[in-house]
Amino acid sequence: MTADSRPTAITDTNPPPRIWLLMGVSGCGKTAVGKRLAERLGATFVDADDLHPPENKAKMSAKIPLTDGDRAPWLEYLRRNVIDTTPGGQTTVLACSTLKRAYRAVLMSGLKDIRLVYLYGSFDLISSRLAARRGHFMPPDLLQSQFATLEEPRAEEGVTVSIEGTVEEVADRVLRSSLAQSSAVIGIPPPVESCDTAEHSPGIDRE
Repeated sequence: MTADSRPTAITDTNPPPRIWLLMGVSGCGKTAVGKRLAERLGATFVDADDLHPPENKAKMSAKIPLTDGDRAPWLEYLRRNVIDTTPGGQTTVLACSTLKRAYRAVLMSGLKDIRLVYLYGSFDLISSRLAARRGHFMPPDLLQSQFATLEEPRAEEGVTVSIEGTVEEVADRVLRSSLAQSSAVIGIPPPVESCDTAEHSPGIDRE
């Protein structure tokens, strides 16, 4: 998508999103952008990390990566108690990393009114933002492990939005994505910096 391109309107067969699912690695801005998006939509914001069971939170506090087994009951809880309980006519913005396709399948399977937005940024950009956060520290190897785990969304899953710029600018791009085809890339993603585990480009599967 070029800098002058504009999103193509989706067809009337696509309902407006009841759920906005913001995904991406730690430090991509899911919470900040999600809160701003919810304010602008008059929606409820939910940070999936807040709903982890105590044992998962203890692992995360100790900077220990969670396993698929750790995540499975948490994802099922999110689907059952956040996504499925949001009534028609209301909107929930859910910030959840969902790095793997299998995780997203738990949350999205069978739904037509859920909008997946992948917040894309390079390893170096996200690493620098995490380093600048007061009271937040993520060792580079843990961030690298997230990039290595990341399975970027296929075109039919959702849209990719660049995290370059301010929270307001990114929220604008996310809102524009509601008028875009699911395969669109909103904003111009920055070039991926040199990091073997961070060699991801939007819309290209690494399996």
